[in-house]
Amino acid sequence: MENLWYKNAIFYSLDVETFMDLDGDGIGDFPGLTKCLDHFSGLGITCLWLLPFYPSPNQDNGYDVMDYYNVDPRLGTLGDFVEFIHQASDRGIRVLVDLVVNHTSNQHPWFQQARLDPNSKYRDYYVWSKKRPQTKPEQISFPGEQESIWEYDEKAEAYYLHHFYKEQPDLNIANPAVREEIYKIMGFWLQLGVSGFRIDAAPFLINPLGMSKCPNLQTFLKDMQEFLSSRRGDALLLAEANVRPEEIPIYFGDGDRCQMLFNFLLNQYMFLALARQESPALCEGLKILPHIPDSCQWLNFVRHHDELTLDQIIDSECEEIFQAFAPEKNMQIFGHGIRRRLPPMLGNNRHRIELTYSLLFSLPGTPLLRYGEEIGMGDDLSLEGRDSVRTVMQWSDAANGGFSTASPASLTRPVIEEGEYSYKQVNVRVEQRDRTSLMNWMEHIIRIRKQCPEFGWGKWQILETDEPCVLAHCCEWEGKAVIALHNLADQPCIATFKSHKYTHLIEIFSDRQYEPLNGDSSSISLEAYGYRWFRVNQMR
Repeated sequence: MENLWYKNAIFYSLDVETFMDLDGDGIGDFPGLTKCLDHFSGLGITCLWLLPFYPSPNQDNGYDVMDYYNVDPRLGTLGDFVEFIHQASDRGIRVLVDLVVNHTSNQHPWFQQARLDPNSKYRDYYVWSKKRPQTKPEQISFPGEQESIWEYDEKAEAYYLHHFYKEQPDLNIANPAVREEIYKIMGFWLQLGVSGFRIDAAPFLINPLGMSKCPNLQTFLKDMQEFLSSRRGDALLLAEANVRPEEIPIYFGDGDRCQMLFNFLLNQYMFLALARQESPALCEGLKILPHIPDSCQWLNFVRHHDELTLDQIIDSECEEIFQAFAPEKNMQIFGHGIRRRLPPMLGNNRHRIELTYSLLFSLPGTPLLRYGEEIGMGDDLSLEGRDSVRTVMQWSDAANGGFSTASPASLTRPVIEEGEYSYKQVNVRVEQRDRTSLMNWMEHIIRIRKQCPEFGWGKWQILETDEPCVLAHCCEWEGKAVIALHNLADQPCIATFKSHKYTHLIEIFSDRQYEPLNGDSSSISLEAYGYRWFRVNQMR
């Protein structure tokens, strides 16, 4: 029997470098992360996704790897990593790591050999051209920061391909030797106890530029899955693929490729619905999603480590979201992104923040939290680019937010010191002691979500009501059902179902204490930004 543990899991992503520093050098490390495992257990987290922690020049937040078989010495040792995996496993927590194999660092030994020796086997590990090919606007990953995806190397006397920054030369995935290297990397980390991989920049692995003469690389994902399953039967492939709906089935296949995909599409339609304070956009997003194999799953999220990307909606819709949540130019990035965390986007409105996370935990799929979301961390727009949402974790009101005993100037990233999101106001210790805190609310919703496997496993349907501001949906699984209603508007309402087969609804989670339904489930009251979850006790 397949172990589809990810169907009802609670994911949490973090960067080791900014999470907890135990040795006092201003940089987070694996011993510090290990010390924090009880924090995850208390929240109810069951799977951690770690951003890259490999040796790197750090030109792109660690996504420029120069050694796939080690830990950045600033963050600890391989021994520290193994101890972390062991301690996490003891608490029932799985660990995913980033598989960054679309490109390497330009400091990687492979690239250094490739540029110096045209006869080296590593020359064909990368993509070269004697003349600079034309770059089309849609090939640019970072509008405003890139003009070309080809960079000239004087030693090689040729141009190399880089879909991302020039310090990140693309690997030649069409080369079987490169694919064998990728399997070796996967096997190494599986042997150390990881439960799977997040595949960074997955579209470039199956449709690399300039590879018209090579076989269809879509089978590469299937080959990766076969290798993964041969080494660990319950291991997971999670793909980062922000692609059009018609392209999504490529990544799932028949359930024999990736088991999970980030739900970029639904994320963007959710923010459009929040901006309009109406549900039709979110309903449209749900309906656009293609059917996926039963063994596969969506990974839903509110925010992640990059910008909030808005490239799957039309320009006018993107502008609506900008006006609602990022009206100033310094809040926007790359022409179609927002470099803010959620609480500042919503004016730190607690009711609206809860509503958004209630949507996250009840929409069909598996929820992902990002570090700091459990306490309502803010952002620092004075920092460059996407670093605005990558400040260090805030543990207490002690110096540096309890992240490190180093001097503030030595911190790998700043801590938020001023304003309503200051570490003195927003931190784990303060919220642990406050029964009404966001963190305690988050622990509660996670506990309830785990008791509702229908959201992760079930077939969903939208329930029509007479209120456009209300999203009502149901998830059914193995003869049981749960219903969730969300009022996206800033005014209370009464939502009346146009027709439904559910009676005797038992409330299991809500934003406040409502009057009992008393057997009448056709009309349901909701406060402004209100939410209510029900278990169905009887179906007609």
